[in-house]
Amino acid sequence: MSCLNGTDCRETAKRRAALAVLALMLAIFLLLSAWSFLPSRGQAVPDEIQYGGAGAVEGKRVFQAYNCMGCHTIVGNGAYLGPDLTRIHADAGAAWLAAFLPSAGGWPTPAAVRVQLQNPAAREDAGTADLTAYLQRYPGAAERLDRRGGQHTLMPNLPLNAREVTALIAFLKYTATLHTEGWPPKPREDRRMPNGLAAGASSPGSGAAGPAVAVIATAAAPATADAQAQDPVARGRQLVSDLGCVACHATDQKRTVGPGWGGVAGHAVELADGTTVTADEAYLVRSIRQPDAQIVAGYPSHVMPSYDALIDEADMKAIVAYLSSL
Repeated sequence: MSCLNGTDCRETAKRRAALAVLALMLAIFLLLSAWSFLPSRGQAVPDEIQYGGAGAVEGKRVFQAYNCMGCHTIVGNGAYLGPDLTRIHADAGAAWLAAFLPSAGGWPTPAAVRVQLQNPAAREDAGTADLTAYLQRYPGAAERLDRRGGQHTLMPNLPLNAREVTALIAFLKYTATLHTEGWPPKPREDRRMPNGLAAGASSPGSGAAGPAVAVIATAAAPATADAQAQDPVARGRQLVSDLGCVACHATDQKRTVGPGWGGVAGHAVELADGTTVTADEAYLVRSIRQPDAQIVAGYPSHVMPSYDALIDEADMKAIVAYLSSL
């Protein structure tokens, strides 16, 4: 095709088409840019999510500071060594997270979750202080307690303080409210998991939360006649296991989340205020019932919850007897 004076007209037409496409792309870009400044259209906004006085933005900074993405994913982004955490708050609830995060080397026990439900923030978030009602609302917590409670994990104990734990829960509460467009995908019903359970199924009793409640009832109930007649050291060893104490304390002098128990009873303990006390029976009882009354030097406060409501006098004597045996 030729134009006036024999020049080729196709080059001009191509140039005009290219400019028209560029103009269209620019218009689309400007339109999408303007749309991004509109209200959130129902999507969760991190500045509006709070838990225990901490915000989701603060929690994201903690999440990044400890490089949690090096093992976990959020909406599929991150590493796949650990599970995706996008929905963990909706599945397990704040009380389970509060029991797990300070001592992540061990899975929480029902008693540990029940202790956290005494916290006003966890109680308000769950809408209940009753463990049975909590497990019915959060079946993921019931399943975790039934299948893993009291066992060791592959996750290290991180040096999280109480404020960081609260902020992390706020961040995970935010991610649980995200519209994830179907992530994570649900497994097909006909696929089998390595443990022989159908995909999407849980272990026997996990949905009803019955076994988990049975464990807490066993751990928190007053000692029976048989238990009282039992060797107090053996009884104390069983109690600290049921209550999840060994997730934070070693039975030797090793430092974990809390100080090791080995050689503590009857010996001098240096406190954070610079004073020194003897770890007699009264000190041990006070440390369990009022853990922030006397903080051991080198350890943060407000990490260990109070077990005052869970341990009666007979069980307390058994625990002290066990600690003294170490």
